[in-house]
Amino acid sequence: MPQPIQEMTVTLAEASTQDIYIELLRRMGEDPTRDGLLSTPERMVKANAFLTRGYAQTAAEVIGGALFDVEYDEMVIVKDIEFYSQCEHHLIPFFGHAHIAYVPNGKVIGLSKIPRIVDVFARRLQVQERLTQEVAEAIEEAIAPQGVGVVMEAHHLCMMMRGVEKQNSSTVTSAMRGVFKTQLQTRNEFLSLIHGAKR
Repeated sequence: MPQPIQEMTVTLAEASTQDIYIELLRRMGEDPTRDGLLSTPERMVKANAFLTRGYAQTAAEVIGGALFDVEYDEMVIVKDIEFYSQCEHHLIPFFGHAHIAYVPNGKVIGLSKIPRIVDVFARRLQVQERLTQEVAEAIEEAIAPQGVGVVMEAHHLCMMMRGVEKQNSSTVTSAMRGVFKTQLQTRNEFLSLIHGAKR
């Protein structure tokens, strides 16, 4: 007989994360005591901590002091940034490439920090649309550039492995801020420069 909701909440609160994964394996119809699964709950805890480590980070922390005053007002692009995330609807991975550009307004970000910004937000439960916006907002907040453009292309295993099972589909999202939104020439230049990176 199913436990009352209140009793189940107390039980989950008292259980360790490993205990919850052991119970999950049982409910899948598995035997958590068999050889191949004995260490699986422990591995799941470690893997989940790694895959969701973005909750313990902020963009400001990963940027640190890597902000530099530079007299440069042309477009800066970092393209083909690999990212891996998990769909918040099914907890199934989606992954792909991000292409990010900004036009400085007297300040630039250390190049290695841009992929780190992507990871901060990708390593959380996500939807691609929000992930794209969050990356753009983080760069805007960090250096107040003349504009930011973010394009993300991803394959969603929730569409490929289940549901419609369309293995060749991909999802493209964009966030255009400042001059990337108001100036067609700037936006088109960005999209043209990343076109060769499209997969």
